[in-house]
Amino acid sequence: MTYDNSNNRSASRIIGVIFTLVLTLVFLFLAFQKVDFPKAFLIISDSSLLFLTVYILIFFLSHYARAIRWKLMLDSVKKDISKNHLFGSVMISYGVSCIVPRLGEIYRALFLGRWEKIPRATVLGTIVVERIFDTTFFTLGMLISVFIYNGDLYKEVDWLRFTLVIGFGLVFLAVLIILLIIRFQNKFINMIVGLTAKLNIKLSLKLKSVFETLVDGFSTIKNGKYFLGITVWSLIIMLLYAFNTYVGFFMINMHQHGKIDFTTAWIFMTLSAIGFIIPTPSGLGSYHALAIFTLVQLFNCDYDASAAYAILTHLIQTVCFVGSTIFILYYLNKKRVKQGLSKETFLSVLKSNPDSK
Repeated sequence: MTYDNSNNRSASRIIGVIFTLVLTLVFLFLAFQKVDFPKAFLIISDSSLLFLTVYILIFFLSHYARAIRWKLMLDSVKKDISKNHLFGSVMISYGVSCIVPRLGEIYRALFLGRWEKIPRATVLGTIVVERIFDTTFFTLGMLISVFIYNGDLYKEVDWLRFTLVIGFGLVFLAVLIILLIIRFQNKFINMIVGLTAKLNIKLSLKLKSVFETLVDGFSTIKNGKYFLGITVWSLIIMLLYAFNTYVGFFMINMHQHGKIDFTTAWIFMTLSAIGFIIPTPSGLGSYHALAIFTLVQLFNCDYDASAAYAILTHLIQTVCFVGSTIFILYYLNKKRVKQGLSKETFLSVLKSNPDSK
């Protein structure tokens, strides 16, 4: 039985890798089948160093803002959490996801839980809440795009209406489920214990503990003290993303290849973000396809310039994420050693934290 289960897990992982690879290749083909690469790379080579620097600074600032917002979500769990740990966990999350889609969120909870001695299930609960806020604001952002676009965006992007319905539907469903779990926490715990106690009492107690700590992470969503602050920071993050997109246009002189303004940046930001939801490594292919589609079809930008923008911005983000992950682990481990603490690696954080639940 163990052998069969092991084979099934291995087969599932192989199928998942193959699916991700095929999906990535399909999107890469759709994105670049018409691109004149010498022309696109020539545009990239003429990039403005000044705007490149500003782009990178705003890029890091937007993710630091995510760390500040996350601190509010964790404030009821533990006060005075290190901003270095918060920001480091955020960047590690994206760095890992550049290699394996979605795995970064798990490592984000593992590293912060280990560094701050917080139950990892609680940290994961706050990440779920964060994703609800992200989905809400990006869906609202797409709705705003519909109103500010000079034309009928629903007609230009035939999948947009369906995406908005799905987005708002998922947010409503997720919030409803979390509120029900919080409201009827004891009933859910009794149900978990009742179903598992007969099989294994230790497993039953472990699941009960994990569920309780997970609910602690959900509690932010009903705490009015933090709700307003989290909402404000979510708006700031959206504006920083849009401004970063806008600066990116000037980085490659995009205004010479099409009509570019902040409205363009906002619409581009909300639509191209869907490329990072699709399970390809760091949006590889899916981001490029949506970025080129948005700039060419909606704003009549030059195809090769649009491809250049997609290639350059994705490359900058990937290098920053992966580079930050390596630097942050080196920097924080060096500090830990000076404090007499052990280093934390991608393997060590998988072990349970003896100082938390």
